[in-house]
Amino acid sequence: MSKKGKLRPSTEKESHLPCKQAKVEATCPLLWSYDHPETLFECLISPIKQDVFFREYWEQKPLLLQRNDPPVALYYQSLFQLSDLQDIVKQGLYYGRDINICRCVNGKKKIFNKDGKVSYAQLKKDFDQKKATIQFHQPQRFKDELWRIQEKLECYFGSLVGSNVYITPPASQGLPPHYDDVEVFILQLEGEKHWRLYQPTVPLAQEYNAEPEERIGTPTHDFLLKPGDLLYFPRGTIHQADTPPGVSHSTHVTISTYQNHSWRDFFLDVVPGLVLDTAKEDIEFRKSIPRQLLMKVDLSESSRQLSGFLRCLADHLESGKELKSSDMKKDFIMNRLPPFLRTSVDSLAAGKAVPKLGSTIRLQFKDYTVITVEPEQDLLDDSAKEMIFVYHSLKNNKQTHMMGDENMDEEEIRETHGLRFPLSHMDALKQIWNSDTIRVEELHLSSNAEKENLVLSLWSEGLIEVN
Repeated sequence: MSKKGKLRPSTEKESHLPCKQAKVEATCPLLWSYDHPETLFECLISPIKQDVFFREYWEQKPLLLQRNDPPVALYYQSLFQLSDLQDIVKQGLYYGRDINICRCVNGKKKIFNKDGKVSYAQLKKDFDQKKATIQFHQPQRFKDELWRIQEKLECYFGSLVGSNVYITPPASQGLPPHYDDVEVFILQLEGEKHWRLYQPTVPLAQEYNAEPEERIGTPTHDFLLKPGDLLYFPRGTIHQADTPPGVSHSTHVTISTYQNHSWRDFFLDVVPGLVLDTAKEDIEFRKSIPRQLLMKVDLSESSRQLSGFLRCLADHLESGKELKSSDMKKDFIMNRLPPFLRTSVDSLAAGKAVPKLGSTIRLQFKDYTVITVEPEQDLLDDSAKEMIFVYHSLKNNKQTHMMGDENMDEEEIRETHGLRFPLSHMDALKQIWNSDTIRVEELHLSSNAEKENLVLSLWSEGLIEVN
């Protein structure tokens, strides 16, 4: 095993990582200082341009940015360091939920978690004596710098962005070779980490899996990450990393995104609604399936019929049928980070002008809202009618971000924040969403009362302001 952290000599069959040497402190001093998501991401991957990144690297191959620059290294270290843990542990962390203590032993992950609350003294003991890695889940809950970075990245990608911090002692490895189901950005914060990457066995994998050494072959990339360096690799990339001997410890943060965010997931979200809508118009979709179909072993004949229905759905889409995504949109907005604000959401409208019919309004927090059309059950007659729902993340709780419902108490289960409107309000909402500013009286609604009620509802949630 090489410990020198150099790229291995190339062979014709290997696709190698370009090592970009870049002084970036002049153009990208602080990631969290950027208010615009695109500018923040541009800074993150500097000096690589966004179009180059998505054309040549995204979902295709790894990218290593080695920044031999002390100011950048110092800035990265401010995101998280080992010394931060002592104060954070006092806030009440639990083994399993917040912290894992683990080490790779003979190619397998060995966990040293205790029960209940984490003790910093025990944490440090396992770190020093057992050479165990500290895996800290979702540190953005406790570090505002990471919160500000990740909530902007969620705006940029339109997908949840999580993170884990890994702190590994010298001459130790925390995890066995494995691949993940997320796009990964590694920021090296403290010390050095020796990385090896391997050809995927499942490109763009949609699940986590450990891979035995005998299956993964030789590394395609072998290098050392130092403070200020950034590494990106696509989901499915097999990887393992260890802290070299002689280094006090290594700290890096893994920022990840695009979990369950593929065309597969989008199809599963939108196709059921498309089928239901098409069946309202096409009697063929409402006809019975053949007798005893569910009892047959060979479904080939029904498969041919089904292909005809799929062609019909494609025709409906090509003729302008509107797709409706509800579950993925709602899941994203319910579970994402709230925006980093210097004031509370409830105080956004305090002391500000109330919108009236003659007011000019402007949408704010557009990146933190979604609009869906969903059926709503009528409690009086059991019927369901479609309604517009405007959901937002302004009041989400960052303490539950990416933690999963199974890790929360009942009172911590997230509620969806938003508003509901009749379908007749869709054109007016599109006007607001698609305009820089608009006068309330210009909204496409049948009465002035509806116009005023619509904007007042949005204003009360902090989604619009009066110019």
